[in-house]
Amino acid sequence: METVEMNSVSLKRPHSEDDVANADEIKRQKTSEKSKTGNDSGQSIVTEQPDKSLLENTKNEIIPNEESEEQEDEELEDSDEDGDPESFADMMKHGLTESDVGITKFVSCHKGFSGILKERYSDFVVHEIGKDGRVSHLDDFSVPVDDEDPSEETFTVLSDEDKQRLEELQLLKNKETSVAIEVIEDTKEKRTVIHQVVKSLFPGLETKTEDRDGKKYIIAYHAAGKKALANPRKHSWPKSRGSYCHFVLYKENKDTMDAINVLSKFLRVKPNIFSYMGTKDKRAITVQEIAVLRITAQRLAHLNKCLMNFKLGNFSYKNHPLKLGELQGNHFTVVLRNITGTDDQIEQAMHSLREIGFINYYGMQRFGTTAVPTYQIGRAILQNNWNEVMDLILKPRPGAEKGYLVKCREEWAKTKDPAAALRKLPVKRCVEGQLLRGLLKYGMKNIISAFGIIPRNNRLMYIHSYQSYVWNNMVSKRIEEYGLRAVAGDLTLKGATAVHIEEGDVDNYTIHDVVMPLPGFDVIYPKHKIGEAYKEMLVADNLDINNMRHKIRDYSLSGAYRKIIIRPQNVNWEVVAYDDPRIPLFNTDLDKLEGKPLPVLPTGKLICQWMFVK
Repeated sequence: METVEMNSVSLKRPHSEDDVANADEIKRQKTSEKSKTGNDSGQSIVTEQPDKSLLENTKNEIIPNEESEEQEDEELEDSDEDGDPESFADMMKHGLTESDVGITKFVSCHKGFSGILKERYSDFVVHEIGKDGRVSHLDDFSVPVDDEDPSEETFTVLSDEDKQRLEELQLLKNKETSVAIEVIEDTKEKRTVIHQVVKSLFPGLETKTEDRDGKKYIIAYHAAGKKALANPRKHSWPKSRGSYCHFVLYKENKDTMDAINVLSKFLRVKPNIFSYMGTKDKRAITVQEIAVLRITAQRLAHLNKCLMNFKLGNFSYKNHPLKLGELQGNHFTVVLRNITGTDDQIEQAMHSLREIGFINYYGMQRFGTTAVPTYQIGRAILQNNWNEVMDLILKPRPGAEKGYLVKCREEWAKTKDPAAALRKLPVKRCVEGQLLRGLLKYGMKNIISAFGIIPRNNRLMYIHSYQSYVWNNMVSKRIEEYGLRAVAGDLTLKGATAVHIEEGDVDNYTIHDVVMPLPGFDVIYPKHKIGEAYKEMLVADNLDINNMRHKIRDYSLSGAYRKIIIRPQNVNWEVVAYDDPRIPLFNTDLDKLEGKPLPVLPTGKLICQWMFVK
C-alpha cells in the first residue's frame, strides 16, 4: 500500500480586491494563446504542474510563473552560453495539457477556486516515505567512521594552501592539470596517509608518487577516460562494511536523474552505480533516499562543500541497493498562491478533498515538459521501433531548451552524424549525450546497444510513462462510463491479489476499493467495457495486450494495480491574506539544520495538513 502525506498545503489570498483584479488580468493574458475550456462553473485552477490534488471541479490550466530567485545554471554545471536560460513559461507553451495525457474527470461538481501552484519552487516540498513508513529527512551531516577510514587527525597532513589548490583542481577552476604536494619527513606511512586524504576529501582526483630532484611528491590529478568511469575498486572496500552507502539527498530545483548525473560527474563514476526508489519533481525542494555502490560516506560528505542546491547526509552502510517503486509514497508540503475563490468555495473544495478524495491520476511530471512526451518514446520501445526511439529523443522540437541542446538537435537533423551532434553538447551526461555516445560506440545499426548506455532507471522511465498514459485514459473512461461507484466486473485487491467484483457483492464495495491495472503480462483486466477499452487502446498503438513480454527482458512489463480514488486523512487548513511573496512559509530540513527560526507567517494563506493512502 502506498502512502502519500501532504503536510502544509498553503494557499495565499491576495491582499486586496485590486490584487485580485490584477491577478485575473495576468491570468487572462497568459491564457490568451490557448483556447482551453473550463467546466460548467467557468472556474479554472491555475497551476504550473496540475495533478488533481485539490479536487476542484475545474480543469487545471497550466500557467507557469517565473521565479526570480531560480538559478538554473549552477556553478557545478556547464552553463548555457549559447542561448537564453531555459524559460519554464516558454517551454510549457509547447508542452502537454492535462487532456493530452488522459486527465479529464473530477470527483465532485461544486464550484472550484483558483490559485497558482509552484509559483516558486520552494512552494512545493517533497519528503519520501519508505516501505517501512519512515519519512526521509535530512537531519544529520555526521559521517559513520570505521577502522578503514582516515581519522580526522590525518587531515592535518594537508596545509590550507594544499587544500585550496586541490579544491580548485577538483572544480576545474584553473588551468592546472595536477597539484604537487611535497612530502616532508618522507615515510611510506605518511605518503599512504596523504594518498588516502586527497582521495577522501576530493572525490574525482587520483594520486601517484613521483621523485623530483631527490624529493618525494604526491601528484594529484583528474582521472580520465575509462579509468575515471570504472566501477569502484573492490579490493579497497572493507569486508565488514555494507557494499552500499545509503544517504539522504536534499535538492532544490533539480530533477532526480539530473542530480544523479551531477553527483556521478564529481565522483568520477558511472551514474548506474546509484539507485533510488522514485524520481522527484524538479521544480520543488525534495528529500529522498539514494544508495551508491562502494563510495564512502566521507567522499559523499565532502560534496556538500562543492555542490549548490544539494545537500547529502544521514549516511549509513547497507548490503542492498534501492529499487524503483519500493516506497510507500511521498509527504508533501505545498503552497497555493493568489487564491481567488470565496471562503465557501475553498471550504467546499477542502471538505470534498477530505471526505471523497481525488482521482489518482499520474501527474504531468510523469510525461515530460517538452513537445515530445516521454510516453511516446516508451511506446516506441515497446513496439521495438528503435529508429523511432532514436528520432524522438534527438529530433528538434518546439519550445525553449538550453541553447546547446537546440544546436545539437539541429546538427543531428542536418547530418545524422553522432560525432558532429555530440560536439555541440558541453554537457555529455544528458540523455541526448548518452545516446549519441552510444551511437558512436556501437554504430547506427545497433541502436539497441547504443540506447543501453543510458542508465537503466532512465530507460525504464519511458515505458513506465506509457503505462501511466494508458492508465490515466482508462480511468477517465471508467469514471465516464460508471461514475464513482463500484460495479460488477471492477477489480479490487485481496491482499496482493486482484479479483473481480461479482454482481452479488457490489454492495460490499465502494469506489475507494476499486483498482485499475497498469498494462502488463502479470495483471488481469476489468470484466466490463473498460477491459475491452484497454485492448482497443493498445491495438491502436500496435501492441498486443496478451503479449507484454519484450525481446529485451528489461522492457517486459509485468504490470501493477493502482487505486482509482485516494482519500486523504487528517486534513486541516487555514486561509489568511498576504502581500509579500518572498516571506518563507515554513522551514525546510536545511533551514532546521542551519538553526533558522520558524518564519513569522503573514495573515493570508491556506496551510493544509493532510495524509492520504493509496
